[in-house]
Order: sequence, then structure tokens, then C-alpha cells
Amino acid sequence: MKDGIHPDYHKVVFVDAATGNEFITQSTMKSNETKEVDGEELPLIRLEISSFSHPFWTGKMRELDSDGKIDRFRRRYGKGKK
Repeated sequence: MKDGIHPDYHKVVFVDAATGNEFITQSTMKSNETKEVDGEELPLIRLEISSFSHPFWTGKMRELDSDGKIDRFRRRYGKGKK
């Protein structure tokens, strides 16, 4: 491999914001937040959704609405003719 052309590949802690589950893997992603795991400071990356909270993997449907778009849609179009 040539020197200087590959990104820094290092350990990272990913946290699912919906469930709070964490997992450690390697990535090129960087973060300003860190977390100490087993005496080692690792970058902390927050995910909106992962396999811990995704409906396909959990078998449970849930709505992920961080911007309020679903409520806005329901207010606008939910009062249709019955």
C-alpha cells in the first residue's frame, strides 16, 4: 500500500440514539465526542437508526420523526373526507 493516500482507519464507538445500544467497530469516521472504553478513548458516533432499532431487524414498526414532518403531514392531510 502506498503511504499517505489511505484514510485513517481506527476503532470507533457507535451509539443508537433510539435504543442507547453501543457497539465498537473500525471506521474512518471522525467525531468531536469521545468515550472511554476499556481504558481507551474512542471517537463516539451517534446514529439515528441501526440494526438495534430498525423495523426490519426488530419486527416492530415505529415512527422516526426528528423534524416533526409526520405530525405536519397528518395535520395537513389527515382531515380528509370520511
